[in-house]
Amino acid sequence: MRKLDITAIILTYNEELHIERAILNAFKFCTEVCIVDSFSNDRTVEIAKSLGARVYQNKWENNYAKQFNWGLKNAEITTEWVLRLDADEYCTEELIEEFLEKLPKLPVSVSGIIIKRRTIFWKQWVKRGIYPVKLLRLFKKDFGVCENRWMDEHIIISEGQTIEFENDFIDENLNNIKWYIEKHVNYAIREAVDLLDIEHNFIGYSKKSDYTQKGNQANKKRLLKNRYSKMPLFFRAFLYFCYRYFIKGACLEGKVGFVFTFIQGFWYRLLVDCYLFEIKNKTGNEPDKIIDYVRNTYGLSI
Repeated sequence: MRKLDITAIILTYNEELHIERAILNAFKFCTEVCIVDSFSNDRTVEIAKSLGARVYQNKWENNYAKQFNWGLKNAEITTEWVLRLDADEYCTEELIEEFLEKLPKLPVSVSGIIIKRRTIFWKQWVKRGIYPVKLLRLFKKDFGVCENRWMDEHIIISEGQTIEFENDFIDENLNNIKWYIEKHVNYAIREAVDLLDIEHNFIGYSKKSDYTQKGNQANKKRLLKNRYSKMPLFFRAFLYFCYRYFIKGACLEGKVGFVFTFIQGFWYRLLVDCYLFEIKNKTGNEPDKIIDYVRNTYGLSI
């Protein structure tokens, strides 16, 4: 299979369970695969090097955007295009064929490609309730960057058009449910900080950005998140679960659909609100005190 002028960037930390699948899949169509590793202590780096990926290591500062942008700057990328992938993600054969067919024919005005993400949970495609999530994942190197947010960060481009491809990439994590729950516990505090930024504009990304093109769904999702942030704590988690489970149809996905939607659409959102409630009570919702409390308690610098 011929290769395209694409470098895949994959961030890793202890991803020996997924990294071989991700790299072999990316090498089906990418010229280069670059791993930005956060000093894994398993076999991630060893496996990546053995498969021909270029490996860089940089200290993790609990910020995906910062780590990814470090990779963009330091990975010595020479290709025209960059593909953002997580270690537990891979492209379907249909998407690879679409890349091979369409990418060489794109007009020069196109700088970003939006792709649909398909989530596999407990070996089942959870289609109703969340799919399709459309994300800008393939972009021209000189025009793209990851926006500086604690959660829900998107690739944004400085100029050019974005278009949408038809086929999917897959998010399929192979870790057990304990790992999955712990991951969301860590995500929740970052999500809480992101919601606090909407209220207090700590980072400055909530109200203004020099980069605006993330794709229509991403822009819509940001607008909905801003509206969500103004709804009552705790009750909004229940409403969001009902929306995904009943209105969006996750109730038709059986036990897997219930567990997945309950964790992501209710329990996780409730935990975020618990963090927010506690932080505001501890600080009186005063911006300077919030900054100090979050840094000292959770190690996040805002």
